[in-house]
Amino acid sequence: MMVTLLSACTSRRYSPTTTQAARAADAMANLNNKDLYKFIANWTGVKYRLGGLDKNGIDCSGFALLLEKDIFGLKIPRRSVEQANVIDNKNLNQLKEGDLIFFSFGGAEVDHVGVYLNNNYFVHASPSRGIIVDDLNLPGYQKAIVKAGTIKN
Repeated sequence: MMVTLLSACTSRRYSPTTTQAARAADAMANLNNKDLYKFIANWTGVKYRLGGLDKNGIDCSGFALLLEKDIFGLKIPRRSVEQANVIDNKNLNQLKEGDLIFFSFGGAEVDHVGVYLNNNYFVHASPSRGIIVDDLNLPGYQKAIVKAGTIKN
């Protein structure tokens, strides 16, 4: 009985690229900037806290601010709505590692920001899941994207 169970378990084939977690891991593995990889890995799982700016809790704009400062040496405003004003707009298919993506989930004004990684994945501070790598192709994100681009020098 035990042999049959083990044999049945091992005969299934799962493609690692078919799950969201595996695709997010692939996006992380494919980062060109290894310091960016370390930064995200170090923050992954930190809880969301509105106005937070440390490992006790951080919000989306605070995470983007720290990431851009620590990894790319760029200074951006604190609030996502103000961060959206300091980028050169790009189409989504032109985004590069470190570019910012802005969303509006609650109306016309920008109310969320994430940092583009690659292959339509981005990292952000999710109010429900904390710091996480997510798929930009998910319908909820697609409907809410308002602008994206590179920080102006």
